[in-house]
Amino acid sequence: MPASTAHPGWRDNLAELKTPLSREEARVESSRCLYCHDAPCVTSCPTHIDVPRFIRQLAGVDPLGAGQTILEANPLGHSCARVCPVEVLCEGACVYKEWNDDPIAIARLQRHATDAVHAANALPFGPGPDNGMSVAVVGAGPAGVTAATYLRRLGFAVTIYEKRSLPGGLNTFGVAEYKMDRRTSLEEMRLLFRLGCSVVTGREVGKDVSAAKLLKDFDAVFLGVGLARTRSLSIPGEGLPGVVDALSFIERVKARKAHGGGRVVVIGGGNTAIDAATQSVRTGAEGVTLAYRRGRKDMPAYDFEVALARTDGVSLLMNARPERILGNGKVTGVVFARTKGGGLFTLECDRVIKAIGQDKERTLPQTFGVRLNDDGTIAVDSDSMRTSRRHVFAGGDAVNGGKEVVNAAAHGKRAAWGIHRALRPKAAPPEGNAYWIKTL
Repeated sequence: MPASTAHPGWRDNLAELKTPLSREEARVESSRCLYCHDAPCVTSCPTHIDVPRFIRQLAGVDPLGAGQTILEANPLGHSCARVCPVEVLCEGACVYKEWNDDPIAIARLQRHATDAVHAANALPFGPGPDNGMSVAVVGAGPAGVTAATYLRRLGFAVTIYEKRSLPGGLNTFGVAEYKMDRRTSLEEMRLLFRLGCSVVTGREVGKDVSAAKLLKDFDAVFLGVGLARTRSLSIPGEGLPGVVDALSFIERVKARKAHGGGRVVVIGGGNTAIDAATQSVRTGAEGVTLAYRRGRKDMPAYDFEVALARTDGVSLLMNARPERILGNGKVTGVVFARTKGGGLFTLECDRVIKAIGQDKERTLPQTFGVRLNDDGTIAVDSDSMRTSRRHVFAGGDAVNGGKEVVNAAAHGKRAAWGIHRALRPKAAPPEGNAYWIKTL
């Protein structure tokens, strides 16, 4: 429905959940850290940020130094401070939890540090000396941008090809607005692109630019293409107006095109389904039900995400499989089959949001002649991220099947180092790269 008729407070409802810390709050919270040796928070972070080090820097009121420590290990540390599931990563591993105490607020401290970097517009590293070699990066999402950042630091010329009009991938288009707004993602991109990457937007590799051209014109190619479209329910009525996939819905909310009002059924049990359900509530839906074909314990969504949805008023419908969507010109309801006990029932609604995962992106990798795993992900060497084709590397969701932003960043970092070793086997890394290489 038009934004003008949506719930009047929907924009306020999308304010970021993880609010910034004041300088004094950051100092007090950082003073709680025990600065553990062999800290579990470091090993639980896919990019291995030196958490005790940056917290110690904050305790010494050095936010820019703390920001440098973070961004050396993870150039997307600014967005990861907002979107990482820290409850099951660094904060989940904090030793305070063993004592039934609140863990250190690592994410909010990380945000405090990277906010300072952005406020000062002070990227803490620059490009390496030109080494005369070039790399094409396909996809300006988290994996691609991270790979590009480290490749520039290693002295490679980098051209990023992005089919959308804006860079950032899911950070820009697919992360729930109450976790991170689009502006934050684009600011992060602008800062990192100051390293000198050439960014070509609105040009799709495989359609507007051929794989053969990239393989000919560049010394290496990195594929950070993500996943394909949302899977189909393959049931009658799926094509009715009012049926939308979760990522499209989230993108519309991020573009401030609200979907307020009406009764909503979200089909799925993962974190994206939770995001769609919660954002439906926050944009004015009259009632939201999340339906999942298995039981609550089988839901892949994180427990803390489910708890948030319940707090927002989302109803959970377990052991219910959609059989058909009802309507005549628009959605009026969904017929479900009970997966335990049998029988059918109808749930009336005005909108259906599909969130049952995404298909693998098979076509583009195949145009580059790389081998795929049986599940459709790109097969790579886990140490270098090299594919079956010489000088073609890959990372992110296209490789891991769909994980977190921080996992994609870890892949991009590893791939940059893998490309450097493949193309310049006898060359040492340029000065200033030793620290991040230790975090591989």
